[in-house]
Amino acid sequence: MDLNRLNNLVGRTWRDSILPQLIEYVRIPNKSPMFDPQWEQHGYMEAAIGLMANWCREQKLPGAQVEIRRLPGRTPLLLVDIPGELPDTVLLYGHLDKQPEFTGWLPGLAPWTPVVRDGKLYGRGAADDGYAVFASLTAIAALRDQQVKLPRCVVLIEACEESGSEDLPAHLAALGARLGEPSLVICLDAECGNYDQLWCTTSLRGNLTGTLRVEVLTEGVHSGMATGIAPTPFRILEQLLARIENPVTGDVLLEELQVALPSDRRQQAVAAAAVLGESVAGKLPFVGGVQPLSNDPAELLINSSWRATLAVTGADGLPALASAGNVLLPQIALKLSLRLPPTCDAQRATGAVRSALQQDPPYGARVSFEEASASAGWNAPAFAPWLEESILRASRAIYGRDAVNVGCGGTIPFMGMLGERFPRTQFFITGVLGPHANAHGPNEFLHLDYATKLTSCVSLVLADSAARVAA
Repeated sequence: MDLNRLNNLVGRTWRDSILPQLIEYVRIPNKSPMFDPQWEQHGYMEAAIGLMANWCREQKLPGAQVEIRRLPGRTPLLLVDIPGELPDTVLLYGHLDKQPEFTGWLPGLAPWTPVVRDGKLYGRGAADDGYAVFASLTAIAALRDQQVKLPRCVVLIEACEESGSEDLPAHLAALGARLGEPSLVICLDAECGNYDQLWCTTSLRGNLTGTLRVEVLTEGVHSGMATGIAPTPFRILEQLLARIENPVTGDVLLEELQVALPSDRRQQAVAAAAVLGESVAGKLPFVGGVQPLSNDPAELLINSSWRATLAVTGADGLPALASAGNVLLPQIALKLSLRLPPTCDAQRATGAVRSALQQDPPYGARVSFEEASASAGWNAPAFAPWLEESILRASRAIYGRDAVNVGCGGTIPFMGMLGERFPRTQFFITGVLGPHANAHGPNEFLHLDYATKLTSCVSLVLADSAARVAA
């Protein structure tokens, strides 16, 4: 393996080919179906998957089959099937759907306006997760360039991940046995603790989202006439939320959302905290004077990867300040997002949350909790020795530093699906969502140098996987 040749090809491809494609991809507002129910009529998802498929067809990968798979009423699936010389299969995964715009973008930046600044591509979706298909094929092409014999490589890019991958099971059923049984899954949709070394995700939290609605009156009433007689929906919401979360500490109270922390995951969090130190909290844009939940970086990593948390992410029924009169509001609805520990049963958690919120409503108010999605988390199997050594060598060769393993606070539903379907499969999960990259929020960016080097790391791990099979 000529490492300089590999890095030069990867760097050139990113500069001349991938970056222009990602710039065009950022312009497409292909929001996930949860945020754009009319996605099919709008045509943005079709534009995004067409852009990616056309680029894939242009790559010099002999025998590659590029297919856009469709099912009625489902988001499309991009499948690239690249034949190999070795009797094995590697599956590479990413997604192309995007989160909504959100507010707070800095002057000169916007969700659908690509801007390259200081080595970063700003705009929605490039880092989460538009780059995945381009990096995957480039990693393979870099090995083909050096005549490295490879197993069959299947690249799967879904379009519903940000909505809980609700369409993916139907696509997997339609594919049947076509995927084979991959010995290795490479996922490029995770976090990185810094931009200085390779980061591997060893667990993922689940996600339960839904709408909590409280109705007290049939219409708004003058607050001077109604308060003191009718309970306010906001106060009822406070009481209901206190049933599932300690309002002082933020601890989630329901037993069904608690799991035991495995000793190896605690050790990984401690090791990662030793690398990151104060940057565990420092990566977040705190307002001046605000403190994190703990001064212990390891405890913060465990909180964000192995403990349940609650966030209120949206509201209906609260007027904007400029139009908020002296009115007792008739009803308020909150969108809740609960992150579930990796080994928590998502359906059991959903039932527990619904029961806690709906039973015995204060003052007999009309209370409902409507689930939007419930995705289970995932705990990776232990690394095979060859894979652990390969990841370490790749990080040292490309970044000059050791790789770090740690749990991730987000959710990738497909990993849990694959873990159940292929219990003997090894997983290499990594990504570019590092400090201040801010996927889902304002000013999302893709760190171009880090993504380029990560592509080379994927090549090296692929090469080691091939060497293992060939031996």
